Amino acid sequence: MPKFQSVPAPVETLWGSPQQSEQILPGVWEVHTTSHGGIVLSDERQAAMPAALRLAEPFYEEDVDWCLALVAFEAEYRASGRRCAALLADNARSSLRAWHPDRFAAFTGEAVPETASPVLQRRAAYTALIGEFVVTSASGDWADWVPNGKVGVVARRVTGVDALGFARYADGETIQGLVDKDAYNSSAINGFDAIGAVRIDGDAPATKEVAL
Repeated sequence: MPKFQSVPAPVETLWGSPQQSEQILPGVWEVHTTSHGGIVLSDERQAAMPAALRLAEPFYEEDVDWCLALVAFEAEYRASGRRCAALLADNARSSLRAWHPDRFAAFTGEAVPETASPVLQRRAAYTALIGEFVVTSASGDWADWVPNGKVGVVARRVTGVDALGFARYADGETIQGLVDKDAYNSSAINGFDAIGAVRIDGDAPATKEVAL
């Protein structure tokens, strides 16, 4: 196992100046700022990151990217004697599989089933809707343009999907519509036609339907 050098705590990060810093391995700092945090790697550690797990900058934010650094140095971390190291290493591997499925597969050689990754599920859902309009914002009947029992939606046409499963949209193609409240699922990807939305003129009263 390569021997890495300890380095001073970072004084600045992508998320601001650290309020708390802890070197969890030589050259691997866990930092927290007033707004966010994550893992900051030394130049030596960043250079040693496997290509499948390396980001362009040595900052691995605490929501989904931290796992890249821990999995890269997993054996060393497990052997570090840190409290709950094995549990956190297991969590890092699970997080990598769920939120960076392509990187996980490239690093481990193990395919990730769609059911195991929200990213793959989102990517598949948007891919199936390429060329169609998808709801990008919604308003309840508290809005002055939405009748009681309805949800007012704004939708854009999907042109593609990125590696993280986020849609790319056509410029300037936005439509507005109404859908029954029970047909709209705020936690799902809603295809405009699939939920039975009725297109309306955005400049007209909400009860005025516009012929397609």
